Amino acid sequence: MKHKQAGLSLIGLLIVAVLLAFVFLIGMRTVPVVTEYFAVKKIIHAIAASNPSMDETTADIRRDFDKRASAEYVDSVTGQDLAVYKHGGQFEIGIEYSRKIPIVANVSLLLEFQTDAKSNGGR
Repeated sequence: MKHKQAGLSLIGLLIVAVLLAFVFLIGMRTVPVVTEYFAVKKIIHAIAASNPSMDETTADIRRDFDKRASAEYVDSVTGQDLAVYKHGGQFEIGIEYSRKIPIVANVSLLLEFQTDAKSNGGR
C-alpha cells in the first residue's frame, strides 16, 4: 500500500512566512492610526459630553480639542479640522479625515475616518 506523504514543503513554508510577514507589516502600520482615531473619537465625545454653553464660540471648542489632542498625542488632525455647528440649544461636533499609509514601494493603504457627537444642551 502506497502512503502519500503529507506536510508542508520548503516552498510552501516560505509562501506562508511571506504572507504572515505581510499581514504583520500591515497590522504594525495600521494599529497606531486606528488607535489615534479612537483617541480623536474619545476627545470629541468628551467635549460634547461636557455640554459647552451656547456662549462658547467654535474657536473655544477648537482650542479645547487642541489641548486634549496634545495630551493624547494626536498629530493627524487639529481643531481647525473640526466641523462645529450650533443647532437650537446644542452643539454638533464632527470630523472627517483620511490617512494614507505607505506599505511597500508604490502600494499604500487609505483609511478614512468619520465621527461626530452632539451635546445634550447648554449649561
